[in-house]
Amino acid sequence: MIYGANGYTGDLTARLAVSRGARPLLAGRNAAAVRALADELGLDHVIFDLRDPVATRRHLADVDAVAHCAGPFVATAGPMVDACLDTGTHYLDVTGEHPVFEAVLARDADARAAGVVLLTGAGFDVVPTDCLANLLHAALPDATALELAFVAPGGLSRGTATTGLSMNARGGWRRIAGTLVSTPMGTPARDVPFPTKVRRVGAVPWGDLVTAHHSTGIGDIVVYTRVPAPSLLSRLIRFAPVRALAARAIKRQPPGPTAATRAATTCEVWGEVRNAAGEVRTATLTGPNAYDLTADALHRAVEHLLAGAAEPGAHTPATAFGPDFLTHLDRVVVKAP
Repeated sequence: MIYGANGYTGDLTARLAVSRGARPLLAGRNAAAVRALADELGLDHVIFDLRDPVATRRHLADVDAVAHCAGPFVATAGPMVDACLDTGTHYLDVTGEHPVFEAVLARDADARAAGVVLLTGAGFDVVPTDCLANLLHAALPDATALELAFVAPGGLSRGTATTGLSMNARGGWRRIAGTLVSTPMGTPARDVPFPTKVRRVGAVPWGDLVTAHHSTGIGDIVVYTRVPAPSLLSRLIRFAPVRALAARAIKRQPPGPTAATRAATTCEVWGEVRNAAGEVRTATLTGPNAYDLTADALHRAVEHLLAGAAEPGAHTPATAFGPDFLTHLDRVVVKAP
């Protein structure tokens, strides 16, 4: 099942799955939009709202795995996870929100008892970075510090942009000695040698501050990407009325990058680990547009789960399938440490 199939990521994933011969069950709460996509692709569909726990469990009862694509995940992940645990359904999401990563990973014992996999971050956030972090950790097992950086041009979907509003309002974060520490957005900053060129990037509150800590155990983590220069809007966005105005503006934008834009853009990821002795290992990857990578990773993760490739429990991508999961993704090229 793809829940939130009418959203930007759900739509991409559904179309990709059909192109590969799969026939996912489409679902969501927007009856007209889900039905239209199902009719176009020749797929079955169901309509239910996660706020109705009885209906949610009824529709998941015969589902082996659900790809949860309906944000904001801080509101929707909990009800979906609860229902999946009750129905024995594997769960995957494409969240980027720290509280969701923490909440899903905290359900490990419940997932093991239910015999299901809870896989959080099965998209661009955090498949490439989590897997690269674990490749680096394997190359330097006593690493104490991890730095990751990415660039993903091509624009944002409405859902990603809306989530970004609330995340940016909370400012930046990094992990120091195992603890999440608040820092100004973009601080610290550094030059990173990406595969194509050196870029100036700043620290951001990316999901690996939770997931890479969980999967590698490394206590000091910083994640970087390109950060806009401080502006009046960036200072005002912490106020709820300003965020509400910005959210309304986002709703008037296109759903996400066009197919032409996605085809013309690629992503790059860089990572580095260091140990107490000063030894360093680095790795990089290049891949397709972040949304194409998300659809590919999510569909392949579902296939892996249905094939029994992960043990029951709560997982990041790397703990579920190992860091070599990256090698299964289309157009991803890894320069290993």
